[in-house]
Amino acid sequence: MTAATNEVVDGDWEYRGLRLPPGVSRRTAATQLAIHAEFAGWELSRVLLYGDGTRKVWLRRKRRADSLAPGPIS
Repeated sequence: MTAATNEVVDGDWEYRGLRLPPGVSRRTAATQLAIHAEFAGWELSRVLLYGDGTRKVWLRRKRRADSLAPGPIS
């Protein structure tokens, strides 16, 4: 399960932070991120791995004029 944190708009890009808990395997994390990429147009921008196993993932995508594109699945 992922928890969406904050969203930032910077110029032509919008960013969304996700927190992946320590129990999430690398394979499960990759699958979740692939779903975000496929269905919502997000791409991986940055990953931080903390000592307790928590991952902070930043996704980005080009801003769209219609703004109807769905956000990451929480």
